[in-house]
Amino acid sequence: MHTKKKLSISQQFFLALGALGVVYGDIGTSPLYALKEIFFGHSHLDLTPNNILGIMSLVFWVLTIIVTFKYVTFVLRADNEGEGGVFALYSLLEKKKVPAAHILGGMLILASGLLFGEGLITPAISVISAIEGLTVITAAFEAYVVPITIVILTGLFFIQSFGTDKIGKLFGPITALWFIVIAVVGFFHLLNTPEVLAAINPIYAVQFIREISFHKLLIILGSVVLVVTGGEALFADMGHFGRLPIRLSWLALTYPALLLNYFGQAAYLLSGQPVVNESIFFSMIPSWGLLPMIILATLATIIASQALITGAYSLASQAVALGLLPLLKIKYTHEEHAGQIYMPAINWLLYIGCISLVLIFKTSSNLAAAYGLAVSGVMLATSLSMIQICQRYWNWKPWLAYSIFGTFVLIDGLFLMANSLKIFQGGYVPLLIGLCILAVMKTWQWGRKMVAAKYSEIKSMTLSELVKIKKAQVDFLPRSIVIMTPEMIVKKTDKVPFLEQIFWERYGKLPLHLVFVNISMENDPYCADERFEVTNFYSDSVKGSIQSVKIKFGFMEEPNVENVLEDLAAHEKITISDHPDEWLIHIAQERIYKAPGMGWWYGLKYAFFALLLKNAQTFDQYFELGKNVELTVETIPVKFNGQKIR
Repeated sequence: MHTKKKLSISQQFFLALGALGVVYGDIGTSPLYALKEIFFGHSHLDLTPNNILGIMSLVFWVLTIIVTFKYVTFVLRADNEGEGGVFALYSLLEKKKVPAAHILGGMLILASGLLFGEGLITPAISVISAIEGLTVITAAFEAYVVPITIVILTGLFFIQSFGTDKIGKLFGPITALWFIVIAVVGFFHLLNTPEVLAAINPIYAVQFIREISFHKLLIILGSVVLVVTGGEALFADMGHFGRLPIRLSWLALTYPALLLNYFGQAAYLLSGQPVVNESIFFSMIPSWGLLPMIILATLATIIASQALITGAYSLASQAVALGLLPLLKIKYTHEEHAGQIYMPAINWLLYIGCISLVLIFKTSSNLAAAYGLAVSGVMLATSLSMIQICQRYWNWKPWLAYSIFGTFVLIDGLFLMANSLKIFQGGYVPLLIGLCILAVMKTWQWGRKMVAAKYSEIKSMTLSELVKIKKAQVDFLPRSIVIMTPEMIVKKTDKVPFLEQIFWERYGKLPLHLVFVNISMENDPYCADERFEVTNFYSDSVKGSIQSVKIKFGFMEEPNVENVLEDLAAHEKITISDHPDEWLIHIAQERIYKAPGMGWWYGLKYAFFALLLKNAQTFDQYFELGKNVELTVETIPVKFNGQKIR
């Protein structure tokens, strides 16, 4: 189990500062477009005092209930060994084997796909909304908004392979400056029209809801949800910063700054001052400060985009570790921080997607229609999972769990219903991405289970029989053979891995030392204490040994097997040569083919799995085998016949 050491006050402060850029970059740039979309976008609400106060009351209570109450107070407690996010919830549900785990697990996998969709939309909408500030200076800039946005996004994605450690140190301070500035701007306008503070009273939200039709309310709620976009990052990035720094940076700066700016925007509208180019945010800025604010907003949106890109890498790497995605190439961009990674396939898919969205939708208002569905879908999946988690991990009574998180389910469900109205306006984008990711993950799981089932059908001797051969043999291969196995071998009645059976039948000899190694990617983020599980089947000073070892990696760790094998050689329970050049690692690589007469459905799944397998990294590439230790690969034919695998 991984435990984090207690940090000093100064360390907590700097973590809280760092969290501003990574965790709150997305939600922090929402003031650029959220109220604009409500009053001038698809909602197109009249600028009457009742509407302004009603909307501001909704914004205040949505931010407070969903982010401060739900996420900061409750969801941040649902960590998996310090890690958060949808896959942390997935792992917690799997551990407890809850009855609805397969349904909730499917919802969380879909939610992960929606998060990938958000990773596409956030850079596009954030950067384009900042650049649109130029049109407030002069309408002549309107034709250059899309080209400038594309240039900025292109530069952002191209620097990913070099790592972001150096510029990342500036993220926190720049975002802190952003929050301070938008708070000051909002406060200034609030002083001029303080009556807008009456919106804190929820009666204004209630009256507003009562006075409009349900259909119109849903359209408006589909825009109101934009004020909490990025709120789920509080939980997803908890492992990088910790619960306390994330709470501190929200309550001490982010939450007050957002409220001050939103109230300032409402005060500006209430005062009746002109809104240039429908941009409430930039209309509030005096002419002398407009260009510096556009520059600061652009920097803030780049930081928000970087946070979503990094989050997509982390999400994909965790999915790979949990067996939900094929093995994808991961490049570690910082030698001291394993969490700083670069995944070429994910990076360029995001880049193509972002640029496509900018070219298709062209404005932040159009992109806003595609945005809310992803956010509300993830939040609903989180609330439903939390009903089970708080009962099984916190020992809550069912009535309490359903009272609190059932209420959140209703709120999130209402937002999801509202955003479903925008499916044909752009909401289909995250939905299609989510469904595609779900199809990929479910197909990959099915294919790997099919391969494992076929491997298990290969006939081989038992460990007892192998030990008898070992005892009777007098001539041994001089090398230490490490055979990688899909399952851990723990009993003498277990079957010998088919690779060893093939090895024995081919050479008629056993090595002096034979070690069966199973790599286990755990549901826990780290395996720092007991990385090895060793089972000794035979050990003799002359005839060598037969042993089985499970090597455990947490889903947040770099699975470099060769480095760990060196630690294994020094393990007190293991008998193996101390010199890596005397080892031989033996692995299997499947070659799949389709049995004749397979039905169309299984044929489609097979074709999709074959495509994924072709583009995935092989086992030896992913676990970095063959660099310092000699490697041999056995190709195993696997026939897919369409049978159902549980």
